[in-house]
Amino acid sequence: MSDVVKAAILQTAWTGDMESMIELHEKYMAEAAAAGTQVMCFQELFYGPYFCQVQDAEFYSYAEAIPDGPTTKRFQEIAEKYGMVLVLPMYEEEQPGVLYNTAAVIDADGSYLGKYRKVHIPQVKGFWEKFYFRPGNLGYPVFETAVGRVAVNICYDRHFPEGWRAFGLNGAQIVFNPSATSRGLSAYLWQLEQTASAAANMYFVGAINRVGIEDLGDNDFYGTSYFANPRGQFVEGTASDTEEELVIRDLDLSMVDEVRSQWAFYRDRRPDMYGVITEA
Repeated sequence: MSDVVKAAILQTAWTGDMESMIELHEKYMAEAAAAGTQVMCFQELFYGPYFCQVQDAEFYSYAEAIPDGPTTKRFQEIAEKYGMVLVLPMYEEEQPGVLYNTAAVIDADGSYLGKYRKVHIPQVKGFWEKFYFRPGNLGYPVFETAVGRVAVNICYDRHFPEGWRAFGLNGAQIVFNPSATSRGLSAYLWQLEQTASAAANMYFVGAINRVGIEDLGDNDFYGTSYFANPRGQFVEGTASDTEEELVIRDLDLSMVDEVRSQWAFYRDRRPDMYGVITEA
């Protein structure tokens, strides 16, 4: 059995309504499947605009149950059809008034494996997320999938190294980071933080951003989606910073064990010295 996994990430612009956005992702899923893709991740809150640019309760209507809501069910069928592992970032309603920024993980046979809820919730201009989401409470799960051990880290979570390390300690081989991030202060960090996190934790990272300016604000989402390998290197470059793009790359998961044997960061960790991280 080959250790090489064909993985895809997708960056798109807001189409203007939820159904056409879902149909667009279905189209790209079919294209990815035709190219032999085995695992795919969509962008943060994939079927809507990035509504956190404003604070408006009308957008609560985008939330739905996971896994019992219609979107999860719809993509379980598609994942099974194509034999593809799928990471599906959505707006989750656990119960009325209890809402999360969540990603469902679906296996290649269409089975629902579980979900990750965004842990760190920003509340700054253009990113009013505390108006919409409770902080995640499911920890840092790693999912055993048909392609290997997959995890999800959502957008703002990427700024916190503790989460990246937790995924590594839990055995992750690929960590996807679906995001909605715009030009400005974070732009230079986009190509720095996730490559550095891939190297520090010695696994693959799939970094996904949307593109374009939406009519809710002036956030200019700059795409540049990419995969980073366990040495922190781009896998065949990055996507466009303006155009919709499907990024498909071959990831050799044997590199995870190879790099961990060479660099031995996990062996040389000193958790007995790190109490200040949780005590401060």
